[in-house]
This record gives sequence, structure tokens and C-alpha cells, in this order.
Amino acid sequence: MYAKVGKRACDIAVSLVALPVVGLAVACLAPLIRHEDKGPVFYNAPRVGQNGKPFVMYKLRSMRVNAPDLVMEDGSTYNGADDPRMTRIGAFMRKTSLDELPQFLNVLKGDMSVIGPRPDLQRETELYEGDEGRKLEVRPGITGYAAVYGRNSLPWKKRLALDVYYVDHVSFWLDVKVFFKTFSTVLGQEGVYVDEGDAK
Repeated sequence: MYAKVGKRACDIAVSLVALPVVGLAVACLAPLIRHEDKGPVFYNAPRVGQNGKPFVMYKLRSMRVNAPDLVMEDGSTYNGADDPRMTRIGAFMRKTSLDELPQFLNVLKGDMSVIGPRPDLQRETELYEGDEGRKLEVRPGITGYAAVYGRNSLPWKKRLALDVYYVDHVSFWLDVKVFFKTFSTVLGQEGVYVDEGDAK
């Protein structure tokens, strides 16, 4: 019952409460993003959502305009501390996850959930093996089980395994646990970047 009804109700309630914080953060960060390289404030990121449905994920732009996609050996997108694509304010937002705040609008639209597997690019979904595609059985999340227990420091395949674990064990109490763990993970800046620096 929670997964089908209660989770959506919680998503809407949390997002409505978060909207004033999102608005304040955007108001403070937008001039800094714009000032650094005169580019757009927001980045509309194409992602794959529940049941393989494509959607546009909203983010505050942390990379330079028209930055290329850097790919790791495992097929995932590179996300390292030395990423030359990031702007200075973008590096700060990435460490603090402030760039993800506009996704509460995605939650209100129904594209995403507050808690769920982080969404992948279409090309990444084409690399799924075995039961990894089961992560698409639920709405992707702003934060999630893999996002707080390892974040980007884990190899992509291990993150996918944790995503599938979440799908099999989704519950109200697991979501509460992930929600509060998110704060300690972000404040402690745990696992922000990949450990491996090899991109191709």
C-alpha cells in the first residue's frame, strides 16, 4: 500500500514544504551561476524514469556550457574532483548537492520521488545487465539508498545493485532512514566523487 499510495502522498507533502527552501537557494545561487560564465542558470538533463519513460530532470547548472560527456570504463558518466567541466560555483554546488534542489519540481510533476534510485542516461540504461534494469520499476529519486551508502565513490555496478536492493525492500521506514541519512552524507561530503579517475 505504501509503495502505491503512501509514497506519492509523502513525496507531495515533502516537496511542498521544500519549495520555499528551493526558491531561496535558487535566488541566491542564480546570480553566481550566471556571473561566472554568462550561461543559463538551469540545466535540463534528459534522463530515463520509471518503466523506461524519458523525462527532463531539472538541475542548477554546475558545468560549463556545452561541456562534453566524459565516460568511465564501466560506461557511467565521469564525476571526479578534478573534472575540468565544472565551474567554480558548480564545484561547490556539487559538493553540497544544492544543484539537485530543483528536482523537487520533478517530484511534484510525478517524474521523480524524493527517495529512489538516481536516474540514468539513456545510453547507460542500454548497458544494464541481468536484473539491473529493475531499478526502473520505481520512480527515480532526488536521493536514494545507493546515493547515501556510497554515493559516487562506489563503482557504478555496485550502485546499480544497491538500487535493485531498494526496489525489493521499499518501505516507509527505509525511506525515512534514507531521508535522514542524506543529511549526514551531504554535510559530511561523503562519496561526492568517484575514486577512479580514468575516463575515456
